[in-house]
Amino acid sequence: MNKTKLLLASALLALTAGCATTEVEKAVSVSTAPKLYNETLNPRQKEYPNHLGFNDLHIQAIRHLKPSTNDVHDPDLQTIVHHHCKAYDDGTFTCLMFHTGMKDQDKPIGFEYIITTEQFNNLPADEKKYWHYHLVEVPRAHATFPDLTPAEAAKILPAVNETYGKVIYFMNPHDKMPLGEPYVLIVQDMPEQD
Repeated sequence: MNKTKLLLASALLALTAGCATTEVEKAVSVSTAPKLYNETLNPRQKEYPNHLGFNDLHIQAIRHLKPSTNDVHDPDLQTIVHHHCKAYDDGTFTCLMFHTGMKDQDKPIGFEYIITTEQFNNLPADEKKYWHYHLVEVPRAHATFPDLTPAEAAKILPAVNETYGKVIYFMNPHDKMPLGEPYVLIVQDMPEQD
């Protein structure tokens, strides 16, 4: 009961404080609000509002789905996987991965965790096999930055190339919900694509 009272009191306090805000205070708070975007990685500040925070960088790449067959022409290898990434102050990124885009009802099927070369070099030797080097894999995956101009992409590509990624799936793209165990996809072992 005390938790309910505390919650209600907090809500009322927030509502009344909001009502007492003057127009000048509102203007000041809007102008000093922190930006929700990384201005270098997302210069036109495109927001994907259903995934607040994962709008710092948008990457599209093939060779990021486990093929259903052993055929080099398996359509899953050609499926574009959208990575919607959040950058962190420690140099890492977490990218939610979508195989259908990022419309309102699209669900992520996994994520790619991205680290710096220095962080990779400090990993235990038996862990390193799960990580792929982006200098090699960005061209192999035909990765693009659809929200950036070619000049903007060229500016960030050297930094992206010097990172390592680990792809973890918790859902098969053809299933309606996560079934079975999550798995790590060893991207560097995927068949080459034209």
